[in-house]
Formats: sequence, structure tokens, C-alpha cells
Amino acid sequence: MAIELKIASMTINGHPHTCPECSTAAFTLDGRGLFDAFPAWGACSNYHSWEHPLLTVGDLKQIQAARTGRERAEDEDTFAVEIGGAVLAGTLQPELTADDIRQAVKRVYWQKLLKPALRRRKRAAIRAVKRPAKNAVAAAKAAALTAAWDLQAGGHQLDPDHTPEPINPCPACDGKGRFKLDSHLHDTTTVRCTVCSGTGEID
Repeated sequence: MAIELKIASMTINGHPHTCPECSTAAFTLDGRGLFDAFPAWGACSNYHSWEHPLLTVGDLKQIQAARTGRERAEDEDTFAVEIGGAVLAGTLQPELTADDIRQAVKRVYWQKLLKPALRRRKRAAIRAVKRPAKNAVAAAKAAALTAAWDLQAGGHQLDPDHTPEPINPCPACDGKGRFKLDSHLHDTTTVRCTVCSGTGEID
């Protein structure tokens, strides 16, 4: 029965154990053969392979039995064994678990769908609050300027026939609400502005 262990990092008696050719920390240990005494083979990502001078197929079985495994996405698959008086310890490359899939789906749902939607709603709410606030500030400034002018003019009396200027004048009728007709064919001399419905103001 073949055994393959994907090593992320490994130490022997506390000293790093790496590829003998390029010192890559991550490599694969492969054990093939019917007998536990057969040597194990190593291979790294840089295409170096070697017959391991210390480990056998039986030693790989011992490491396989000692590994902790992973249940949650944050877990590490580690091992620690004593072989021939030497302590081998390390971390295996993680194998996919059900929790990894759940966490990935959760991250995609949050980052791609839920978070942008919440951000859009927040921006819309801020804009909705700012718009009336701007109009209120503009109205307050206009009232303050009018009051100051009245005080400087010595208590000016307001004209009862005066129509206040609209806050947001209609661009079609310049805030007048009506258009004059220069026509001798009709009795009506003015028509109501259809853009602002005759109010002279738009939202």
C-alpha cells in the first residue's frame, strides 16, 4: 500500500529538515512497497527527488498514525514521533475539510453579495439625510440674511403682495410657474408650466 505525506515543514531534533538540493521546506514523502523496511522517497516542488537516508515506509506509516488531522478551517495538521532515537515533528499541508468549504462560501457571500449591498444602503441613507439638511441650511441662511437686512433698513415692513422666491426654482419657467402668451387668437394670456405644475419650484 502506497503512502504519500505532503510536508509543509519538518524538523528532526529541532533542526529544519528540507530538500537536500534546494533547501525547500515543503516537500512530499512517498512510501511504496510491500515491506516496511523499504526506503521512503522525497520530492520537492523544484523537481528534485531523493531516496531518504533515514525514513522507511514503516516510518511514514508511523507519522501517518500520529498526525492530528483537521476538523475546522483554522486547525493545522501536525505530527510528532520518535524514530530511531530522533524526534520528528512538523506540519502537513492541509487537506480540504467541510469547514473549509463553509468558510469559503461564507467569505464569498459576505464579500461579493452582502457587504456591497449593505454599503449601498448605507450610502443611500447618508444621501437621504444630507439632502434635507442642505435645504434646511440654505433656508436658515436666507432667513438670517433677510432678518439682518430688515434690521439694517430700520424695521422694513414686508409687502403683503410679495411672493417669496422658490428654494429650488424651476429651470423651465425660471421659478415663475407660468409662461406669457403673445397671441391674439386666445383669450388666455398665460399658461401654467407643466414641468413644475405651476409652483415655480422643483424637488
